[in-house]
Amino acid sequence: MSHTLLIRRGRVIDPACAIDEVTDVAIRDGRIFAVGRSAPTDAQQVIDADGRIVAPGLIDMHVHLREPGHEEKETIGSGTAAAAAGGFTAVACMPNTSPPLDSDAEIEYVARQAARVGRTRVHPIGALTKGRAGKELAEIGLMIRAGAVAFSDDGDGVADASVCLRAMQYVSMFDRLFIQHCEDKSLAGRGCMHQGLVSTRLGLPGIPSIAEEAMIQRDVLLQRQTGVRYHVAHISTAGAVAIVRRAKREGQAVTCEVCPHHLLLTDEACSGYDTNFKMNPPLRTASDVAACIEGVRDGTIDCLVTDHAPHGRQDKEHEFPDAPFGIVGLETALPLFVRALIEPGVIGWPRMIELMSTAPARLLRVPGGSLAAGEPADVTIIDPETEWTLDPERFLSRSRNTPFAGWKVRGRARTTIVGGEVRWALEG
Repeated sequence: MSHTLLIRRGRVIDPACAIDEVTDVAIRDGRIFAVGRSAPTDAQQVIDADGRIVAPGLIDMHVHLREPGHEEKETIGSGTAAAAAGGFTAVACMPNTSPPLDSDAEIEYVARQAARVGRTRVHPIGALTKGRAGKELAEIGLMIRAGAVAFSDDGDGVADASVCLRAMQYVSMFDRLFIQHCEDKSLAGRGCMHQGLVSTRLGLPGIPSIAEEAMIQRDVLLQRQTGVRYHVAHISTAGAVAIVRRAKREGQAVTCEVCPHHLLLTDEACSGYDTNFKMNPPLRTASDVAACIEGVRDGTIDCLVTDHAPHGRQDKEHEFPDAPFGIVGLETALPLFVRALIEPGVIGWPRMIELMSTAPARLLRVPGGSLAAGEPADVTIIDPETEWTLDPERFLSRSRNTPFAGWKVRGRARTTIVGGEVRWALEG
C-alpha cells in the first residue's frame, strides 16, 4: 500500500523548476509525486507549511564527519543528526579521517555506516593521493565504483604541480569534481591566523592571502590544460575571488564555495585569542569579506557550505598557535547565511536555495536539488521568521566549537524530510 505525505500551503521554492509560489507538495513512496494543484488531497500524513518555505533538501558539500578515527569528535550518526537539525538532507564528507578515505574499502565503510546510522544521505569524497600525502595517486577508479562522488586531499592542497596535473587528468577521465584546499604551505608556514595588522599586533604568525591565491592561480593554469571540473574549497580572499571570476569569464570549468564565517567575521575577532575563531582558511579582512559577499551577489561563488570541523573542548583549550583549526557549522549555517546575505538584501530566498541545494547537487551530480515529479523526496521546510539564539549546549553534534554562541538569529529549519521520511522536526 502506497503512502502519501502532503505538505500544504507552503511557499514552494524550487530553482531547478523555476517555481516560487504558495502551493502544495505531495510525496508518495519516497519520491515527489506532484507540486501544485495536481497534488492529491487524500494523504495519510499532512504537514501544514503555511508561512514557511518548502525547498529541495539542503546539501552541504563540505563536511568533516571524523569517522573513522576520531569518533570522540563526531561520528556519522551524530554528524548527520546535526545536519538534519540544520535542514540538510545530504552531506558530502571529506577524506581527512584516520585512516583517510583513500581506498574503495574506506569509501564502502562510510557508505555502510551511513546506511546503518545516518539521518541524512552521505556522499563520500575520496582522497586524491594515497594517505593524502600528495605524492602518489590514490585508486580513484575503484573509489568511484565504491561510491565516491568527488576527490580532494582537503586539509592539504596538492603541492607538487606534476602530481596535481596527473590527478586532474585522472579525475577528468571520470568527469568527477576535483576539489582543492588552496593553500601553499611554503607560504603559509606555521601561521595560525590571517597575516596583517591584527596578527602583528597580537604577535601571532600569519597566513598571507597569497598562500591561497598562488595555488588557485597555478591550478587555473592546470585546469586549462586538463579540462577537469575544478572547485575551490572555502574561498576567503578578494584576490581568490578575482581569479575565479576571471577564469569563469574565460569559459573555464572553475567553481567555488564560501562559508558563513568568511562572510560575517574578520581577523579582528581573533583579538581575544579565543581559539573558536581559529579556522583554515583564516578569518580575513573586511575588504576580503566584502569581496566574498560580492562574489555571491554576482554569481562568482557557486555554493554555500559549512566546512563543519568538529573538535572537542580539550582540543580547543590550548594556546592559539597550538589549537586545531576549525569550527562546527551544520546547525548554525542556515540562519548565519540569512544574516550575511538575505537580511542585507544581497540575495533573496530563491537564490539562497539554489546555492545551498540545487547547485551542490549539480556539481556533485548526486540526487536532490529539485522538487520535480519523480525525484527523491528530500525536502526542507524553513520558517524564515523564527528568531532564536544559537546555543552550543543544545547541538546534536558531539562538539561545541563555534564562535557564534549567543548570537540572536532569524530563520530556522522546521522539518527535514529524507526519502519521504521525516528525519527531524522542531518541537513547538
